[in-house]
Amino acid sequence: MSAGTISVAIALGVAAGLLAGLFGVGGGILFVPTLLGLGLGQLDAEATSLLAILPTVAAAVWRQSSYGNVRWRPALWLGLSSIAGVQLGVVVATSLSEDVLRRLFGVLVLAVAVQLT
Repeated sequence: MSAGTISVAIALGVAAGLLAGLFGVGGGILFVPTLLGLGLGQLDAEATSLLAILPTVAAAVWRQSSYGNVRWRPALWLGLSSIAGVQLGVVVATSLSEDVLRRLFGVLVLAVAVQLT
């Protein structure tokens, strides 16, 4: 990846983050199309967007636990059950074509747009 591509990716990431914060939508709604524009396929763009959530989650858990706001037992159950959900999601996503994934993502974007209005 060239330095120019990295600069564009950083600028687009910052812009998408600002817009997501201003509109109160999940960042993936903006990050996935951005990653598609940078040349990733639909499956890779969605997976990368989901992976990008992990540092935010880790920081939030660390901060909220210092306030005593984390209920560890339910969090553990939710985390463990999420592993099964992720595995199921991978099976479903990899069994679908890029076109079907793109269309399903489009439906999600339309649903979010309706909710914002």
